[in-house]
Amino acid sequence: MRYVSTRGQAPVLGFDEAMLTGLARDGGLYLPQTIPTFSTGQIAALAGLPYEEVAFRVMRPFTGDAFTDDELKGCIARAYAGFGHAARAPLVQLGPNHFLLELFHGPTLAFKDFAMQLIGQLFQLALSRTGQRVTIVGATSGDTGSAAIEAFRGLSNVDVFILFPHGRVSEVQRRQMTTPSEANVHALALHGDFDDCQARVKDMFNDFAFRDEVGLAGVNSINWARVLAQVVYYFTAATALGAPHREVSFTVPTGNFGDIFAGYIARRMGLPIHRLIVATNLNDILHRCLATGEYRTSGVCPSISPSMDIQVSSNFERALYEAYGRDGAVVAALMDELKMQGGFRVSQGALQALREVFASGRALEEETAATIARTHQTTGQVICPHTAVGVKVAEEHLDATPMITLATAHPAKFPDAVQAATGIRPPLPPRMADLYERQERLTEIANDLGAIEEMIRQRRSR
Repeated sequence: MRYVSTRGQAPVLGFDEAMLTGLARDGGLYLPQTIPTFSTGQIAALAGLPYEEVAFRVMRPFTGDAFTDDELKGCIARAYAGFGHAARAPLVQLGPNHFLLELFHGPTLAFKDFAMQLIGQLFQLALSRTGQRVTIVGATSGDTGSAAIEAFRGLSNVDVFILFPHGRVSEVQRRQMTTPSEANVHALALHGDFDDCQARVKDMFNDFAFRDEVGLAGVNSINWARVLAQVVYYFTAATALGAPHREVSFTVPTGNFGDIFAGYIARRMGLPIHRLIVATNLNDILHRCLATGEYRTSGVCPSISPSMDIQVSSNFERALYEAYGRDGAVVAALMDELKMQGGFRVSQGALQALREVFASGRALEEETAATIARTHQTTGQVICPHTAVGVKVAEEHLDATPMITLATAHPAKFPDAVQAATGIRPPLPPRMADLYERQERLTEIANDLGAIEEMIRQRRSR
């Protein structure tokens, strides 16, 4: 299995190389040259298997000769051993033909744990073979950062620097990033929004002298291994509801497009997904694009669902690459237009290709709060604001096909919004009960590439 860049000008790499590289050297994102497909029998055989076994079967065709079967199985077992639910990603019924896929039972209470815990294991194994040391940089709108820190804290061959938008994440999200005491993790509060954080990370990857000097590696959803790990729970959820003999649809609260693109990969592999529905908050660039064909940034507005406060959705580039027939030159031109002019127009043919797979909707602030309240009143379920965005949009698309909405975070990560909507302040799990008492350690930093790079030079281990 080999991996190519969405912009067509970077070296073709194996799985482990693409994983450690993160962003391709031409600025593009890696994708497999070919997407493996499963037969109806192979998909049916996944029903009822432990999550770890499904993960192995789904991921194995993508990893090539990077890891032996036993190595991959060992990494998967260690990755999910600390999850708080035996099913790892359990389904809960919300109403007729509508289900929640609970993805918040990992160590940091968000769906990012499914990928990040596994990447931590795979990185450690790959680096141990070469003695290589890497500097991981990541941008987070709230959940990726804590998941990355949890996965890599204390590892001897990794330094981790996470940029998050100062004042624009929840207190629980911030404390999960700033309270770990290990010397190899660094939380950087950037004066700007998430798009600024993400742009500076990409700038660092495109500064090849710096990239090579510090051994830069990325764990944002630009990293293909992140997307691949998330493909798994589409299979476990769909087979639990009767796939492959029955179609299902998924609604995904979406900011950076990585989680829903994992669903696209599952669909390409043969999973009978009827529709993939993009659910956005008031930062609705993806909904606007699918509705009009115009992808144009308009500034990030803070919301009660902060992990979705994004205007530049990095993984949308992967979807565009597929929609344009894998024409890297066209994608590169679109990304240049986005950078220089703040947006671009999707061609009619590519837009039609996107609409054949993706539908969309949005939830404004008052609609999100109302959905949290209504869901609690009618089902007893307490959901986070991001999940509420998904539920509201999913309800607009319900039909005869079972709908699965991804519950992306535990409500206790956003207690203020949940309490305002329901009167209930959701408690943290016992293992995190002292989070508010732990000492914080963070550094505020300007939205300046040179200052960020110099700080990383000074603080990384030698």
